[in-house]
Amino acid sequence: MKKIAFLSMIMLISMLGCDSGQSSQREVKKAMAGSKTTESVATFAGGCFWCVESDFEKVPGVLRVVSGYTGGTGENPTYETYARQGHIEAVQIFYDPAKVSYAQLLDVFWRHIDPTDGGGQFVDRGSYYRSAIFYHDEEQRQLAEKSKAELGKSGRFAKPIVTEIIKFNRFYDAEEYHQDYYKNNPLRYRYYRHGSGRDQFLEKVWPPERKDQQSAPERPYTKPDDATLRKILTPMQYNVTQHEGTEPPFQNEYDKNKREGIYVDIVSGEPLFSSLDKFDSGTGWPSFTKPLEPGNIVEKVDRGLFMTRTEVRSRHADSHLGHVFPDGPKPTGLRYCMNSAAMRFIPKEDLEKEGYGRYLTLFNK
Repeated sequence: MKKIAFLSMIMLISMLGCDSGQSSQREVKKAMAGSKTTESVATFAGGCFWCVESDFEKVPGVLRVVSGYTGGTGENPTYETYARQGHIEAVQIFYDPAKVSYAQLLDVFWRHIDPTDGGGQFVDRGSYYRSAIFYHDEEQRQLAEKSKAELGKSGRFAKPIVTEIIKFNRFYDAEEYHQDYYKNNPLRYRYYRHGSGRDQFLEKVWPPERKDQQSAPERPYTKPDDATLRKILTPMQYNVTQHEGTEPPFQNEYDKNKREGIYVDIVSGEPLFSSLDKFDSGTGWPSFTKPLEPGNIVEKVDRGLFMTRTEVRSRHADSHLGHVFPDGPKPTGLRYCMNSAAMRFIPKEDLEKEGYGRYLTLFNK
């Protein structure tokens, strides 16, 4: 199933109508790489190149990632023709070998695909979505073969590892609108990625080792039973966190709060947002450009109220917090629109005594 067709079905019922342009960042990324930096190249196929590009661009030492097509016989493939020409969706990774090795990139690759699926990857079906490693030289081939064999012996997967190891021939850049899709179309990308089943699979297979999200603090955060929640929460707090309620705009505790500090879950105390990322969105609810602890944030597709939105919940308490929208300011372009009733504010001067002293360094000037 083509991912754009899949995405279109999701977005047809969306009432947000927000789109943030499709201009590629390829030339910017090339300039940022710098002409004096030694570059090496790796080529991997792991299903949807939007996702593979996004995953590898987070790796320290990776200079830039380009989405494209490879492995076929036809020349100058396009998104409409590459499958018929025998090509596979793939990415080329330009990296600094002094900062990240090819073996380390292989490890990242295995941890972001299903290497036992020879018929595609997750929701995307067809040989043009299958996983493959395209080696550029003999050293890469040997490292790829070794890592594949080690993964097969590890017992991580019950089924055989079927990812192909193929000699690289030629790579064709995909169209501009495919490059950096996860940045240029963040909400649509989130809908597609969640619906693809990729992250759900990876979380089951690699629970202790996933490193692509910032780790949550070691302090344990728990959710009390319902009887206790009814005692410690106000009716509004209970309705918002436990029944996905929404507090009135402009008539809540933190909409206009400008003090320095952090916001934690009202139920569990897990850190969620920082005042450093708070901005006045004019909506009447406290809004943030990004989470303080991404590992404490869970995003889910919400199809309530006859529209499609991205709901935001806390990981440990499973509290409903609010929603995230793609109309925020730079640098993320996101607006985490939260309910004050779902959070507790801890001012900077109280962080130490409240047990959040590790966050004091955020406010050093």
